Amino acid sequence: MTLIAWIIIGGLAGWIASKLMGTDAQQGLLLNILVGIGGGLLGGWILSLFGGNPMGDGWIVSLVTATFGAVVLLFLVGLATGRRSIRA
Repeated sequence: MTLIAWIIIGGLAGWIASKLMGTDAQQGLLLNILVGIGGGLLGGWILSLFGGNPMGDGWIVSLVTATFGAVVLLFLVGLATGRRSIRA
């Protein structure tokens, strides 16, 4: 994937994860992109532990993997900082 694709998929994954975790009001576009890209790396690593192929499965699998990883990342950050999400 190109750098532009990483940014777009990362931004979408970070935004979806922040909506799911209730942290969207605290994050801006740049943080959504960073969380999504970090989530993609984390999700790809977790997927490879279970024998999955995080590379080359298409953009939909990449988006789902990045979103899953971003949710895990936001959960871990929430545990580390002691913050709890507030759902409306």
